[in-house]
Amino acid sequence: MALKKSQKSLKKWTSQKWGYINPKDAKKPRKKRGRYLPASVRRSMTASQKAYENRKKRAANKKGKAKAKYTKRTARKVRRA
Repeated sequence: MALKKSQKSLKKWTSQKWGYINPKDAKKPRKKRGRYLPASVRRSMTASQKAYENRKKRAANKKGKAKAKYTKRTARKVRRA
């Protein structure tokens, strides 16, 4: 039986090994956590890119927002992951 589009998307998502940029973030309260990205994207980012993405996410969390926009470069990497 063929998978529906949503099922294919979920199957792809689960195989991507998602996690936090900083592994210690998993133990922190939600408002203090950083970015959650696929392993391939995390490996391809420089240290300064990782720091910037985490700062951006944490700043959005402080304002009470659940989401923070990715930078254009990071968004492109996530789509291609």
